[in-house]
Amino acid sequence: MTNLDAKHVPGTALPVISLAGMRSGDAAARAAIGAELEQACANSGFFYLVDHGVPPSLTTAVFRESRRFFELPIEQKLELNRAKSFCNRGYEPLRDQALESGTPPDVKEGFYIGVEVPESDPRVVAHTFGFGPNQWPALPGWRETMQTYAHTMSALGALLMRAVALSLRLPEDYFAQYCSDPVAVLRLLRYPPQAANPLPDEKGCGAHTDFGAVTFLLQDDAGGLQVWDERDGWIYAPPIAGAYVVNLGDMMARWTNDRYRSTRHRVVNLSGRERYSIPFFYDGRADYVISCLPGCLEPGEQPKYPPITAGAHLEERIRESYAFAKAGPGER
Repeated sequence: MTNLDAKHVPGTALPVISLAGMRSGDAAARAAIGAELEQACANSGFFYLVDHGVPPSLTTAVFRESRRFFELPIEQKLELNRAKSFCNRGYEPLRDQALESGTPPDVKEGFYIGVEVPESDPRVVAHTFGFGPNQWPALPGWRETMQTYAHTMSALGALLMRAVALSLRLPEDYFAQYCSDPVAVLRLLRYPPQAANPLPDEKGCGAHTDFGAVTFLLQDDAGGLQVWDERDGWIYAPPIAGAYVVNLGDMMARWTNDRYRSTRHRVVNLSGRERYSIPFFYDGRADYVISCLPGCLEPGEQPKYPPITAGAHLEERIRESYAFAKAGPGER
């Protein structure tokens, strides 16, 4: 294999978890989902999520509207450049970010959409990181579709966090305060086909771990997502119709004292055509203090990480990733 290849492992290498039981009144069914999650989160930090309740018509609409935006002339897209936003909202030009230090910038373009917060909100007035107005393209119905999807995904994020609580043997509502007024970011991504003669180690998205708590990923059928496996190295995580690929981020690993895993992954688009994906980052309340959770320390063990607010953790990691893109590969 080249350094961009991955293994096609037989069957589904990542577990498939149904969330249907979390909507039932059956405590045993909910506990069983928690047990499945515990294994997935401790072993790989990646899994497929089915029976999630997001209508197929909505995911189809989000992909359609994403393509509508990226098909606009570059001049129109640049009018919404995220560089004009103090809260990292709007268009992300090609090669604007490098998620893997020491490699060329990522061959992707994107668009960031956050929670819509009134400009009179004290956090917006104070230019608090992650809070502020979105930038919207002048495409009929575009904003409404994205906001409907983001609202639906925030509800799904809160439901999954109830299952995460059960997986850690905590009360099911343990994360309720964390899930109130969450930092939740919808990101639209377009990957051109991998060049025939790319720069050394150039990828659509460099190897990285996600920054926050939980990521829900929609993929089109182009494939290209690769996940690091301790036994097999890089393996493909192919799309499964109707399923999300869900993974934990560094915040969750930190929160559990590394009991739960934040696993490296990357994108190499060898499909010969454009690849579209739509991650949704559910990262909780910005002022919530992340410190080692009950039950995540063995007797005599100490927390590996000092307490930090969710917002401060995210700001540090996001700024770092864009700083990588501005430096040359030999300067990082």
